[in-house]
Amino acid sequence: MNMALWIAAGLMAAVYLVSGFGKLLVPREKMAAMGNASRWVLDFQPATLKTIGTLEIFGAVGLILPALLDVAPILVPLAASGLVLIMTGAVIVRVRRGETKAALGDGVYLALTAFVAIGRFAVEPFTG
Repeated sequence: MNMALWIAAGLMAAVYLVSGFGKLLVPREKMAAMGNASRWVLDFQPATLKTIGTLEIFGAVGLILPALLDVAPILVPLAASGLVLIMTGAVIVRVRRGETKAALGDGVYLALTAFVAIGRFAVEPFTG
């Protein structure tokens, strides 16, 4: 179980790093032009997108570094829980916009992140 949690955390950290830096570095209009699945960004102010991106980056770092460095590893499930909240919001936005396929994709990220949160809180915590 520990290995599955590490793999899920690593995969989700990579996803959230790419997503977070994308929101920080790519202008909103350019992001919206990348395809129908990215048009949701026009519903939000640029500052809101930057905030979401920053939170995703912090969450990604929190999924890996505390456990890797053995410094406050309780932050891993807390970071995962924060990302669960972000992804819950993402799924709600997608459903409201009628973007069913994108909502399912976000739901997969939500489930994997919840797996890490539950796994590190209850099933295989770093602290005994």
